[in-house]
Amino acid sequence: MRQPVYICKLQTPWRLWPAEVKRSCPSCGPEPRGEEKKGRGNPISVQLFPPELVEHIISFLPVRDVVALGQTCHYFHKVCDAEGVWRRICHRLSPRLREQGSGVRPWKRAAILNYTKGLYFQAFGGRRRCLSKSVAPLLAHGYRRFLPTKDHVFILDYAGTLFFLKNALVSSTLGQIQWKRACRYVVLCRGAKDFASDPRCDTVYRKYLYVLATREQPGVTGTTGSRACDCVEVYLQSSGQRVFKMTFHHSMNFKQIVLVGQETQRALLLLTEEGKIYSLVVNETQLDQPRSYTVQLALRKVSRCLPHLRVACMASNQSSTLYITDQGGVYFEVHTPGVYRDLFGTLQAFDPLDQQMPLALSLPAKILFCALGYNHLGLVDEFGRIFMQGNNRYGQLGTGDKMDRGEPTQVHYLQRPITLWCGLNHSLVLSQGSDFSKELLGCGCGAGGRLPGWPKGSASFVKLHVKVPLCACSLCSTRECLYMLSSHDIEHHPAYRDLPASRVVGTPEPSLGAGVPEDPGGAARACEEYLSQIHSCPTLQDRMEKMKEIVGWMPLMAAQKDFFWEALDMLQRAAGGVGQGPPTPES
Repeated sequence: MRQPVYICKLQTPWRLWPAEVKRSCPSCGPEPRGEEKKGRGNPISVQLFPPELVEHIISFLPVRDVVALGQTCHYFHKVCDAEGVWRRICHRLSPRLREQGSGVRPWKRAAILNYTKGLYFQAFGGRRRCLSKSVAPLLAHGYRRFLPTKDHVFILDYAGTLFFLKNALVSSTLGQIQWKRACRYVVLCRGAKDFASDPRCDTVYRKYLYVLATREQPGVTGTTGSRACDCVEVYLQSSGQRVFKMTFHHSMNFKQIVLVGQETQRALLLLTEEGKIYSLVVNETQLDQPRSYTVQLALRKVSRCLPHLRVACMASNQSSTLYITDQGGVYFEVHTPGVYRDLFGTLQAFDPLDQQMPLALSLPAKILFCALGYNHLGLVDEFGRIFMQGNNRYGQLGTGDKMDRGEPTQVHYLQRPITLWCGLNHSLVLSQGSDFSKELLGCGCGAGGRLPGWPKGSASFVKLHVKVPLCACSLCSTRECLYMLSSHDIEHHPAYRDLPASRVVGTPEPSLGAGVPEDPGGAARACEEYLSQIHSCPTLQDRMEKMKEIVGWMPLMAAQKDFFWEALDMLQRAAGGVGQGPPTPES
């Protein structure tokens, strides 16, 4: 007969070492050490329990509590970090997950990916301007990237499954029929590596979805078995119907796809595992016609002229393409004279007969990632510095003015962003404070609510009135909505390096007998510049607004910025103005 198991209550003054639990058992009598402890069990060390039992009990805790418990002492850190605990947690969070994936800690990585996954959005119009969460596909293994189209949203997970999140009419709790975003989902395809659509910021143009995937193809006559070949499948974004497919030779392995050009001359750029760029041209207006034709896959000029370069990633818009090499170099293709003038301020080197000729950008350090808008761009280097370039008519470069920049210009008051996004005439930066809280900063045109809290826009990056999820990692803005993807990969850590002291702005060159620099980082000089900007404002209300912008520039914690913004808002209201301070907690 199986003996009954008595579950004990865990007392949590976690500073005690070794950790103790209280176990009560009918066979244990009262302790002989005093009346006050009569009826209580004998304290024993939790280390006496079998490790498998402790791991099994801990696996029933929420993920947040498991992480917190692992920070209390060395023993619980070892137990809570065991793969057996995370394997059980992963099966509880994603019962359909059969494989743990790859990596040094596969089960812990899989569990945290599925615990933190989420797609959040905030509509710019309407009465309710709060953050909402989309439906979460149960089959999804974390979220890797997403793309909103004209009517729906597509999400790719870490297992290569592409999900189709549909907008639909649903019934509310009050019985009313309302239109809701991303509330239904279906699996579009499996085996996907990457996907892309029309690169313009306006989702109205995103009619088709191009999916780079791997498919098993039957072997040639006389051979047995099949081969895995890469292919590009084209789907209608409105219905998810596949309308076109092109298959490549099994020796060519691709990892990224981007689009560039007009609908009638849509160029597909494909990046191979070896860092080479291939391209082919299709006519989107004929994709829905049931016919078969052959397209030519050719090596792009950047790989022909510079065969030694190994491209790591690509970015594109309708009329330009940006390549980042594995060494952090940046090369540009610009296909129209207007965009070339906006980006570089001149047409001197533009050749309309050779639009694929790559142009190298001069940068002081290795570039890690970038964002490409219509006529401006943003770059982030290995030290976490942000460089902006291009048209600045609406202040979308965040430099504090509206002067165009023909070369990369550093935004000094922002460092180490999580991600960067450039749109038609505004830019967004997702950053993390010293207290690990995340905030969304924006600059440029604020029309249509695209910069929540700043309807008039701003020529500098200011904190937007958006509640950012704790594990937000990427974002995208459309004409109607702001999207943020939440996912945490424990094996993807920021690769930022510390800037050498000799390269910090305001730090003098080292010399004999030199002591500690008087103004590290140029803080005093920056404050003098801020005061001069406030002094140049003609009215008190203008000075208040300028001071709010300056608070957003300064390297303060999120709580400190909120305090100054709220205090300035109170002073502005007392002076008879209408403030644009941060929203109240009730809102």
